[in-house]
Amino acid sequence: MKDHILLNNLYDYYGELLTDKQQKYFVDYYFNNLSLLEMSENYNISRNAIHKALKDGKDKLYYYESILKLYEKSIKIKKIISNLDSDTKKRINDLI
Repeated sequence: MKDHILLNNLYDYYGELLTDKQQKYFVDYYFNNLSLLEMSENYNISRNAIHKALKDGKDKLYYYESILKLYEKSIKIKKIISNLDSDTKKRINDLI
């Protein structure tokens, strides 16, 4: 479950960098909760092809995060913001 949440967050940051097919499959599988069988029937391709596209997409998301670390940095920023006074917190949150 933790991996599922992480992947959804990484998709928010890097999803546009995936191919159109990888994006479609990722959304159907992780957001719409379709099974590989349902997706293979919808797209008229093998479950193995969908599985491979999903794996490649996941690998890309992890790769982009390992290089850019945008998600990791956002968590650190949120922790820092949480320790600020309420007025400063509000001003910073309005900016981001």
